[in-house]
Amino acid sequence: MTRLSVEMLAADTVEPITSAGHAQLGLAVVAGIAVIVLLITKFKLHAFLALTIGSLALGAFAGAPLDKVITSFTTGLGATVASVGVLIALGAILGRMLADSGGADQIVDTILAKAGGRSMPWAMVLIASVIGLPLFFEVGVVLLIPVVLMVAKRGNYSLMRIGIPALAGLSVMHGLVPPHPGPLVAIDAVDANLGVTLALGVLVAVPTVVIAGPVFSRFAARWVDVPAPDRMIPQRPSEDLDKRPGFGATLVTILLPVVLMLSKALVDIVVDDPTHTVQRVFDVVGSPLIALLAAVLLGIFTLGRPAGFSKERISQLVDKGLAPIAGILLIVGAGGGFKQTLIDSGVGRMVLEISEDWSIPALLLAWLIAVVIRLATGSATVATVSAAGLVAPLAADMSTTHTALLVLAIGAGSLFFSHVNDAGFWLVKEYFGLSVGQNIKTWSVMETIISVVAGGLVLLLSLVI
Repeated sequence: MTRLSVEMLAADTVEPITSAGHAQLGLAVVAGIAVIVLLITKFKLHAFLALTIGSLALGAFAGAPLDKVITSFTTGLGATVASVGVLIALGAILGRMLADSGGADQIVDTILAKAGGRSMPWAMVLIASVIGLPLFFEVGVVLLIPVVLMVAKRGNYSLMRIGIPALAGLSVMHGLVPPHPGPLVAIDAVDANLGVTLALGVLVAVPTVVIAGPVFSRFAARWVDVPAPDRMIPQRPSEDLDKRPGFGATLVTILLPVVLMLSKALVDIVVDDPTHTVQRVFDVVGSPLIALLAAVLLGIFTLGRPAGFSKERISQLVDKGLAPIAGILLIVGAGGGFKQTLIDSGVGRMVLEISEDWSIPALLLAWLIAVVIRLATGSATVATVSAAGLVAPLAADMSTTHTALLVLAIGAGSLFFSHVNDAGFWLVKEYFGLSVGQNIKTWSVMETIISVVAGGLVLLLSLVI
């Protein structure tokens, strides 16, 4: 959402939709989040429905008129989907092209051909980070874990020594680097600069993935020494293709939106004149919509055509890429509705007023809120959108860089200690053939390391920048 649209929206909701005091609002927040947690964990309700019901419950507990609560929720849902929905869709299309054309396999095979021995965990981090840029976490896991299993089997490596770095690369990209849904929603909620957030996200991601990946995998391999399960090694996704895209062309396609968005951020800093022709050009080509759209269009020629896909096949790829994201879009949209309900109920103002009397830094507060919601719901996306709604007012007086760091603090907190209420926990457990205890000692600990290290680096950066 642009600054103008935020101001227009705020103008319609200058006064909270309820006159409840801090105590009642605090209890309403706890009750609303408790309803969401209970519906997701106990009754296994879809997160979209849980967030919708939780938003209504929040408004009811806060004593707001139900019609105004509904208006707040639908306004937030519509604004969120309008701002990030197209970006999520474009990212999904690019990811599907990358997977089905064999472009992902080409990158994997090229890097693995150059790696071996002690460098293999580092190669897996590199592969996962590059592949993970345009892919949703679940898609990345499904795409990369067969490669991890084959490499471990073929090279007689410990599964954890190879698997943990790959998972760390995917998870860090998912939590900290746009255009993934979580960071995009948080950027929208606190009105952060996407290019600055992307640049700082990459800066935080690199040391985080090194510590949680290759470094931690040495300990994980000692704690859980298991071989790659034969039953989980499927056929490669693109083995039926006669030809595949080239490594260079595939890499350029993946990195194009990142380069364009970072270029816009750099030009904004160097030129710093909104009327300058160069800055105006980069404001357009570096916008997330144009950057991702350019990558998708380029992918048709660099991924689809080299793989021998017809126009009809490419059209089918777009359909296949869009189909799985309906649930993600609805969850993200409902999260935006929940966020707006929080703000319009006066909860954001309450957090702002109370935090003035606290000595806890805003970035740490954002991280802690995201951690609590992540532990309760198991969903990094739900944790991100809920925490972003709660701490959004804190960003009002922040600089551009500190607003971007606020987004990263929320993203870091949303990854804390994945356990039995997280779908990703079970996905990793089943693919790797681990017990619940073994998965906690490896996957769950890795996620916690990512969260703590990234959160710590964000706080350090806030002291320097």
